[in-house]
Amino acid sequence: MNIPAELRYSSDHEWVRVEGTTVTIGITEYAQDALGDVVFVEMPDEGLAVAAGETFSEVESTKSVSDIYAPITGSIAEVNAALESQPELLNSDPYGAGWICRIEISDPSELDGLMDADAYRTLTEG
Repeated sequence: MNIPAELRYSSDHEWVRVEGTTVTIGITEYAQDALGDVVFVEMPDEGLAVAAGETFSEVESTKSVSDIYAPITGSIAEVNAALESQPELLNSDPYGAGWICRIEISDPSELDGLMDADAYRTLTEG
């Protein structure tokens, strides 16, 4: 399973790429594999304030509907509009073109609570 070393991870299977005071968020390869074929992504509104652990999006697959949780507190700075017409990008490129949104970080210390790749690998293999 692909678990990029440069990313951080939540126990809810979201990945986080830190880019200064902004983070890019998506779901992990493990999560997309468990979901199956993604057919719809409910995108959050730009400007929406989110708190760590709060639901901010929903992903619908052929198997189920799953909530997506904010791994960090902040405000939605940008959403991936491509997912509206191509939700399958979450399956085909979860760490690249399948990103969900970017969040402007409110409290950078929350990043310390996220897992590194080794800890996430232990979680998914345990």
